[in-house]
Amino acid sequence: MWNYERRLEFPVNIKEANADIAQAIISQYGGPDGEMGASMRYLSQRYACPYREVSAVLTDIGTEELAHLEMVATIVHQLTKNLSMEQIEESGFRNYYVDHTVGIWPQAAGGMPFSAAQFQSTGDIITDLTEDMAAEQKARTTYDNILRLVRDEPDVYEPIKFLRAREIVHFQRFGEALRIVQDRLNEKNFYAFNPGFDCGSKKEN
Repeated sequence: MWNYERRLEFPVNIKEANADIAQAIISQYGGPDGEMGASMRYLSQRYACPYREVSAVLTDIGTEELAHLEMVATIVHQLTKNLSMEQIEESGFRNYYVDHTVGIWPQAAGGMPFSAAQFQSTGDIITDLTEDMAAEQKARTTYDNILRLVRDEPDVYEPIKFLRAREIVHFQRFGEALRIVQDRLNEKNFYAFNPGFDCGSKKEN
């Protein structure tokens, strides 16, 4: 299904350790709007998608989210790999350090671990694509927040800016996919009248 290239989608070369920034960015690894949830969401939804070209969009974006997951993990790793014990204690990184040392583990910035309950796969392509568009906007918002926090750290700022830009592209592609689905519906006003659901229903007294 995939061909793996041993390089990041965008280069990451962070020279100075910073546990404060790492604790914020890790949310895009395993947080509620992070890259792990995004990848699992799209690669799960693709199986029930009734249209090949829309399934291809889900596969393409779900795959790219794995590349983004790799980037976020690299950023967090480079921000924490050379931390001194003094930096760990002063930055509030000690709780994470006790459980994971400086390994990469999926959690939100607030410490909540990743859970599959953070995303949905309903089998209804309209519902799924609508959620996907919202998910990309929420991820974009999270990257906006991170960019405000790292504005004086160019080594961190540039790869985060790249990831934010890709969220916008994904939002646009899911919008195009939703239009494909809507154009193929038997009835243009799907929500007001859908024979597949309404036929045979009991009339109200």
